Amino acid sequence: MISLAATAVVSKIKGEAPTMEQRISIVTLGVKDLAASKRFYVDALGWKAVFENKEIIFFQVGGLIFALFLREKLAEDFQVDAASFGRAAVALAYNVRTRSEVDPLMKRAASGGATILKFAREAPWGGYSGYFADPDGFAWEIAWNPSWSMKPDGSIEYR
Repeated sequence: MISLAATAVVSKIKGEAPTMEQRISIVTLGVKDLAASKRFYVDALGWKAVFENKEIIFFQVGGLIFALFLREKLAEDFQVDAASFGRAAVALAYNVRTRSEVDPLMKRAASGGATILKFAREAPWGGYSGYFADPDGFAWEIAWNPSWSMKPDGSIEYR
């Protein structure tokens, strides 16, 4: 078995670019008000920060880091104008183990300041899901998918 590091070395010798592992390490949201976002994720959703300062907050979520970064500072890091710094069409998702977990989580998010984008309902793909937007408008889906297996650590796997 050849390690990924060895593969990258062989690729460089052959003149090929090394490949990127199929994973995501960090998801970062650019937020307008870090304190308001912290209140939502910590107080409303019950998350615990692993690091924070005046510009950024990190949450350990399974095997990756979820970050809230002041929008202006994120734009600065991108080296773009914060006024024209757009938002791509994206939805984050939180999958649950049972259908009965969806509605209570949607209600919890709404009571914490989220805007319901789509009330939970039966989905054409056989599951049950709904969408809410956090205080900065980022879309979150709460979903139960009977076709995916969920491991004890919360990671999901397509069957």
